[in-house]
Amino acid sequence: MYDVIIIGKGPAGCSAALYTIRANLKTLMIGMDESVLRKAAMIENYYGLAEPVSGQSLLEIGEQQISKLGGEMLTAEVFGIEWMDTFEVITSNGNYQAKTVLIATGQPQKQMKIENIITYEGKGISYCTTCDGFFYKNRKVGVVGNKDFAVHEASSLQNFSTDVTLYTNGLQLDISAENTEVVKAFHVNDKKIARFEGNASLETIVFADDSTETVAGLFIANESASSVDFAKKLGVMTVGNDITVDPTQQTNLPGLYAAGDCTGGFKQISTAVGQGAMAARSMIAFVKKMR
Repeated sequence: MYDVIIIGKGPAGCSAALYTIRANLKTLMIGMDESVLRKAAMIENYYGLAEPVSGQSLLEIGEQQISKLGGEMLTAEVFGIEWMDTFEVITSNGNYQAKTVLIATGQPQKQMKIENIITYEGKGISYCTTCDGFFYKNRKVGVVGNKDFAVHEASSLQNFSTDVTLYTNGLQLDISAENTEVVKAFHVNDKKIARFEGNASLETIVFADDSTETVAGLFIANESASSVDFAKKLGVMTVGNDITVDPTQQTNLPGLYAAGDCTGGFKQISTAVGQGAMAARSMIAFVKKMR
């Protein structure tokens, strides 16, 4: 059992970890090294830097600081968060329990560009198997995606239906070795999707080759799980793609915090670092009250 699990290895997550580790809280930071900061060639507007530095270098410095303090870091994809008295973080490398969790995963994935996808959102198209899977009990359902997150979501749907299809939208499966066996439990369709059709709700998937397939419900799980995916499954308040937090960076679920770009606002390194520090302060107080 960890005191703190931080999801995300960007500035907000690293900043929070530095504080929680120094407060002697057992801390685990999980991420896939996919921070957009790694793409920044030169950073010149961050306090304390006399010379420009690359985003990659800045992140490496942060991770070195955490390692020197004895912090634990895990490179793994996070599929979801569950809560029942304490938190359980579900990853590609196993499940981990914690008293508090910080979401610091940046902005969510871009919207898939498939014709009519917005039209049927909430009308057969969903982004949360935990929230909406039950409504398709014993009906034909599908998941759009080609990575481990999509396989995880398709597996979750098997709790409700034996007719589950993974639609890769024209892409090759890009999954871990562990999931090569898991994916055999449901259908896989690798055709490119042209559009969605239906009347009051989604009824048909139309592929680029003009073939069609009927489906009762479809769940979008493109790329990796995002901050909004985590929030929705826990009933956490969001506004658009931003997680709603109070002045201490806590969400409406006690013990769950968010910091950085996933909360909206001014998307700068300095903002993320400050929010990470504030979240850490609140998490430290939260854990101490539990002891």
